[in-house]
Amino acid sequence: MLRRYLHSRHADGGMTDMSFGDYASMVEETAVHTHIVEYRYTSGPDRGELAAAALVDVLGDGLSLVYSFFEPAQPKRSLGAYTILDHIQQARAAGFEHVYLGYWIPGSEKMAYKAEFQPLELLLGGAWRPYEPVQF
Repeated sequence: MLRRYLHSRHADGGMTDMSFGDYASMVEETAVHTHIVEYRYTSGPDRGELAAAALVDVLGDGLSLVYSFFEPAQPKRSLGAYTILDHIQQARAAGFEHVYLGYWIPGSEKMAYKAEFQPLELLLGGAWRPYEPVQF
């Protein structure tokens, strides 16, 4: 599924060359506790099949979603949003204050979903600041 996701979502970028070994090194070559969360279909013809996965770093104050991917043939299921919402719930249950969604490039269509999860803070100049969308 990772390969299908990369070709579907990142066909125009360098990530399509990522191998399973590259993905595995993101888990194994880290200074923090990292784990993979798998989401599987619980019913229907795809029962038991992988629907989505998230590579997560456990930090002192929260969970950091390093990389996630989902079945690209299921866009209406909003599996990416589900993964984020589930990690918000997991962070709360563990007593963490934050869920980090990773790098964000304003204006990038592929990263625009991150601004939909509020409240949102940006690390600018070494300080966390509330995100204030620009109104045109």
